[in-house]
Amino acid sequence: MGQYYFSTQQLTVGYDGVPLIKDIEINIEKGEIVTLIGPNGSGKSTILKSITRQLKTIAGTVEIGGEELKKISYKNLSTKLAVVLTERMKPELMTCRDIVATGRYPYTGRLGILSAEDEVQVEEAMKAVHALDLASRDFNAISDGQRQRVLLARAICQDPEIIILDEPTSFLDIRHKLQLLSILRGMAKKKGITVIMSLHEIDLAQKISDKIVCVKGDHISRFGAPEDIFDSETVRNLYSLDQGSYDPVFGSIELPKPEGTPKTFVICGAGTGIPVFRQLQKANVPFIAGILYSNDIDCQLARQLAAETIEVQPFQPISPETCRLALQRMKQCDTVINARPPLGEYNQPVAELIQHAKTMEGYREL
Repeated sequence: MGQYYFSTQQLTVGYDGVPLIKDIEINIEKGEIVTLIGPNGSGKSTILKSITRQLKTIAGTVEIGGEELKKISYKNLSTKLAVVLTERMKPELMTCRDIVATGRYPYTGRLGILSAEDEVQVEEAMKAVHALDLASRDFNAISDGQRQRVLLARAICQDPEIIILDEPTSFLDIRHKLQLLSILRGMAKKKGITVIMSLHEIDLAQKISDKIVCVKGDHISRFGAPEDIFDSETVRNLYSLDQGSYDPVFGSIELPKPEGTPKTFVICGAGTGIPVFRQLQKANVPFIAGILYSNDIDCQLARQLAAETIEVQPFQPISPETCRLALQRMKQCDTVINARPPLGEYNQPVAELIQHAKTMEGYREL
């Protein structure tokens, strides 16, 4: 365990001595971003509260920098670890700047008087989260999203080695979600600050995280790099998806494909089919897509949304058998949509398919 900056060994967490999640094994390098994902109520917040000593652990150990968590004094812990949890603070008569300034208290004397250097760090922390305009406002009078930014500024101001965040993007619009995650990435990669957080937006978790912790049931179901975690089956099992699917290439959740016998054929490729697929799905129209190379961006989405995808291996000529299959399926449809894919030497049979399609009554060209 000593080779990792943050580690848990056989950690069991829960409430009032009753285990909720057992045998948690997490190993994190300094400066990594680690994200907990999983369904509501799975215990993500419980884990975060336990590794910040807000909840007493039931069994096992937590180590920070080779030192066991329970042996670190609260004063020393406050200089190592900053926490931004979801519970709402309701301080009386405190401005946003006052809130941020409390992040410097571990470094001040008993009277909590800030030095000129502390004041500079307060200013820089608020600037980092784009909250300088909130400095003089009552903390209780600002929006949830603004509060989240102020609390992050307080954590930054604390100058920690680890930041723990529980659903930090929950109250933010897309602009501020991206700003916040960019700030965290910059802190992790430029300053070596370790970030441990929970997120509901698994597309963002996939893009920002160095490691992912999947929380479900009474255990950690998966722990590893995003490229090893984010596949359709893992996400389906983690969230018990019985409707729709997860697309690991686009990093998106897709609604279920339309049901029924497809009577629409889409000739597409190189991204020309994507807007057509979306429109057909919204209209609940089942469709067939083809002929597509398996590495085509259209093919990836077609697998999620189309009733049938006619595909071939990349960089290979399209076989006569595939051409016959596509023509057969197309003739069974009432509507053929030509999304005008780019045509070349290898996909010349697609041009021939289009010529056949033009003779059909239900032919449409975009």
